[in-house]
Amino acid sequence: MPDESRPAPRVAPALPPAPALPASRNPLRLPHETRSLFGEILDWMLAPLLLLWPITITITYLVAQNIANAPFDRQLERSALLLAQQVREQRGQAQLTPPLPVADLVGTDALDEPRFMVLGLRGELIAGEPDLPLPPEEEPTAIGEVRMRDAEVRGTPMRVAALWVRLTDRSGAQPILVQVAERTTRREQLTNDIMRSVIVPQFVVLPLAVALVWFGLSRGLAPLNLLLARVRARRPNDLSPVERHAAPEELGPLVDAFNELLRRLNENLATQKRFLAHAAHQMKTPLAGLRTQAELAQRQTDPQELKRSLRQIAAAAGRSAHLIDQLLALARAEHQAAENTAFVTVDLTVLARDLVRDLVPQALARGLDFGVETPGAPAIVVGHPLLLRELLSNLADNALRYTPAGGQVTVRVRVEAQRVLAEVEDNGPGIPVAERQLVFEPFYRVLGTDADGSGLGLAIVNEIATRHGARLSIENHPATTDPAAPGTLVRVEFAAAPI
Repeated sequence: MPDESRPAPRVAPALPPAPALPASRNPLRLPHETRSLFGEILDWMLAPLLLLWPITITITYLVAQNIANAPFDRQLERSALLLAQQVREQRGQAQLTPPLPVADLVGTDALDEPRFMVLGLRGELIAGEPDLPLPPEEEPTAIGEVRMRDAEVRGTPMRVAALWVRLTDRSGAQPILVQVAERTTRREQLTNDIMRSVIVPQFVVLPLAVALVWFGLSRGLAPLNLLLARVRARRPNDLSPVERHAAPEELGPLVDAFNELLRRLNENLATQKRFLAHAAHQMKTPLAGLRTQAELAQRQTDPQELKRSLRQIAAAAGRSAHLIDQLLALARAEHQAAENTAFVTVDLTVLARDLVRDLVPQALARGLDFGVETPGAPAIVVGHPLLLRELLSNLADNALRYTPAGGQVTVRVRVEAQRVLAEVEDNGPGIPVAERQLVFEPFYRVLGTDADGSGLGLAIVNEIATRHGARLSIENHPATTDPAAPGTLVRVEFAAAPI
């Protein structure tokens, strides 16, 4: 066996699991609270409605206030214009000479107190109340234009209409100020009346809307409840697919995923049943042999015969132990490799060298020429290190068991383009073409061979190769021309991993 320097292993750390997609959390429920689909939909439908309701009330109030202010402002503006028309200039002074009582011009409040003010040419009070606040100084004076504003008079909210008027067209003539005010009580009352006429029906409509939503959701989720009842009514051993047409269209992907889960579960159960059946069948024969050898050893009186029986018992025990190891390896290959998170980058060159080094004593005991051929560069694949070693170990063990003494067995790793090839070749009796697919079945053995074996080695290799997405093939040894010993070349083709 050539002695090649072995580079350091290139095994990458385990790939981190994919991050879970964040689920939208209902703000109306606690994180640890059990969620109901009906409750979730109901919450997400009613929550916006309940949040928009205060906004709607606020907007309604502003609109109602604007509606209530408009007619009162127009009436207040007319009162200010009528009062201004009753002011005359007499002898250089402004005087109020109304043909009607002032109360009829400007109206009265609930206390029958006129709310108006008239200031003369020099700012003197001609009539009305001196407590009415004057317009803000920063407000520009617009002659003949009524300006509306809110104010307080002795702590009472008031609406004030102010009007500047010139009594004559003389140049430099000073304007007079006319103001009419009224309390906001009637405006607020009208606003409240409008609000009541709008809000009160909402107190009737809102519960009715909630009831209709509740009823609609109950009817809409009825197919889901029916599907749930059908699943719960299944027998524990019923793993048949759920009928997709019985579910709503939106639940189609969920039903497909559930059926896929049932299919995988059914396959796992079938694998376990097959494994148990094979294990029980295969263990029955060696255990019966051990029992027979033990009973025969008990009847022996000759020490030499006793030693021979004990050697046969030890050999049978070794074969049983090997069979158990193979069964466990097959079970591990069928289940452990399915965990994709355990796959890492592995250098097959390192695995092949380590394997050959461990099997050299077995090859020497059988009188075989055993070697390894590896490329100068790493041969990186993605897989499970233990299972890949199990694959190479079973291929090499098969070759060592079936190759007669004096033969050659070679473990080879090659890199071609985007492929990594693992090959084991020998110059033994070979495998007939008609049986090259059958040898991958558990416990199948080629007839006409006397080598000890369990018939599980290539089945394990096939299972591991399938789990890794590799292609497995069997050929004759390319350099052998002896028809009696065509040899065997088993090749496993992996996809190369990016370095």
